[in-house]
Amino acid sequence: MDLQLLLALALGIGTIIFLVLRTRIDAFVALLIAALVVGFVAGSPASETIASMTLGFGNTLASIGIVIGLGVAIGKILEVSGAADRLARTFVNLLGKGKEHWAMAGTGAVVSIPVFCDSGYVIMNPLARSIARRINGRYVTLALALGAGMTLTHHLVPPTPGPLAVAGILGADLGGLILAGLAFTLILLPVVVLYAAWIGPKLESEITDDMRLAVYGPVLAHAGQAGGTSTATLERDPDHTHGEGHDDEPVHQLGEPPAGGKPHSVSFGIAVLPLLIPLLLIVSNTVAAAIDRNSQGVLSPEADYTPSRYAEILGFIGHPVVALTIGIVLAVYVLLPRWTPRKDVHDWMAQAAASAGLIILITGAGGALGQVLRDSGVGDALAEAISGLSLPGVLVPFLVASLVRVAQGSGTVAMITAASVSAPLVDGLGLSALAAALACCAGSMVFSYFNDSYFWVVTRFTGLEGMAALKGWSGITTAVWLASLPLVLIAGAVL
Repeated sequence: MDLQLLLALALGIGTIIFLVLRTRIDAFVALLIAALVVGFVAGSPASETIASMTLGFGNTLASIGIVIGLGVAIGKILEVSGAADRLARTFVNLLGKGKEHWAMAGTGAVVSIPVFCDSGYVIMNPLARSIARRINGRYVTLALALGAGMTLTHHLVPPTPGPLAVAGILGADLGGLILAGLAFTLILLPVVVLYAAWIGPKLESEITDDMRLAVYGPVLAHAGQAGGTSTATLERDPDHTHGEGHDDEPVHQLGEPPAGGKPHSVSFGIAVLPLLIPLLLIVSNTVAAAIDRNSQGVLSPEADYTPSRYAEILGFIGHPVVALTIGIVLAVYVLLPRWTPRKDVHDWMAQAAASAGLIILITGAGGALGQVLRDSGVGDALAEAISGLSLPGVLVPFLVASLVRVAQGSGTVAMITAASVSAPLVDGLGLSALAAALACCAGSMVFSYFNDSYFWVVTRFTGLEGMAALKGWSGITTAVWLASLPLVLIAGAVL
């Protein structure tokens, strides 16, 4: 590998770590400075570095910026209406105390098969918050389990775009990859759940003050420690029963209804609509597109095709932006009582926009850094270097994907790059296309950190910063990557 590119990667990562952990500069500015450092050290012209930064920032926000804003707004309405708490109570009652993180991981894994994980996490995070508020703790555990469950199927199970593209590039049987990816997911799911359960309590005290307040409410005792009794809990439950025998009482006060009006209460069926409808629309879009492509014989996700009228309609209403817009309209007009003042709704929307702003900026900056790393040639150089080593055949695509992921952040780009590099080598390595595809997909899960936009989505919504973010999110993705290695070796031997 070109030592200059290796130095650019090392200095870029070092810049982020130093600025975030040792200075007053926040993550947004640190990521932009790191992108400039990478471009300069790699020898890219200044104008090209700036162009890469703006392209990466714009492309990232084009896909996730509006979704984050709408998702946060839906979450705010779920919170103030009492719908989120109703959902949380239902989950807790169904699963039993102590098993909520298993539910979060499993739900995340299912949702992320058809729904891009960034969008799915934004949609489902309010549920993790509400469960944490309901059980008075363990928010970090729940949030990490949710995010990691989504990561598994996002990387392993088509029709997620990355695995779908890998199957097309390598010529792997799509049905076989779906089944093998699901098998990998089922085996690896306990790893992320157990890691989240282990690290979560250690990081609970590291949640930012703003996030702690948003999740638990003002703490009356043991400030800075989750699990204490909050004023929100006292106001709705002065006897500390935590909802026992009071399932029909509204949790949040929306103001008194007009004279003669009924107190506001949200049923589970109504509470779930702003979450369920967008998810169903997005899933319908994915399924319809896959069926339509198959009927036309267009199996490659990158190939152009003309959608049928039916698929075109579902593609429109099932786009995450449109689906979540429908979700926020449902939240406002279905969850909130008719007597809710317009000014209150506008104020809640403004609060949601304020909380989403920094998340959007940091996510975009992560995309800017990733684009600079890609355009500077760091990812390609890593892939070329590792493919020339003498390794067991199945480890070549696995390590190429891993190194490219570390270099430029995107798991989808990493697995597609690994598939492209490995495709001419598969026969010579004695690999089946399916085993090579699994290796590419599993290898791309490693060490999600500063240059991965999903890192910022998860850690900012969880309220973790600095080393706490690395221990929590980077740690859990690396743990599941390590756990996948034996499965990849077995796949290489038997498939």
